Amino acid sequence: VQLQASGGGTVQPGGSLRLSCAGSGRTFSNYAMGWFRQAPGKEREFVATISASDTRKYYADSVKGRFTISRDAAKNTVYLRMNNLRPEDTAIYYCAAVRLYYSTSYETSPGKYDYWGQGTLVTVSS
Repeated sequence: VQLQASGGGTVQPGGSLRLSCAGSGRTFSNYAMGWFRQAPGKEREFVATISASDTRKYYADSVKGRFTISRDAAKNTVYLRMNNLRPEDTAIYYCAAVRLYYSTSYETSPGKYDYWGQGTLVTVSS
């Protein structure tokens, strides 16, 4: 699976962005997907994940209620809608894919993911 993330940019606090992650290569719909981020000087952290079946989602507490993960099987794309952005959301955002045994499963550990996109930078600043 090849992943291409896009949609990052600079936005003021309280603003919104939508990140996209386009997949190609293998059957994209067989993979659970995740979004992770890494701020300068910090470790990569989990943001959101969605099952291959598109029936289950899970979010980090820090983004719950503000971010929404979704996927479009026809377009082989996963999205991360980010609302009410805060300066602490500033980071490089990465999408990742993993094939799990159950299509309804998701994964929050970055070490379990097999494929990664190149990252897209989100800067929240006034």
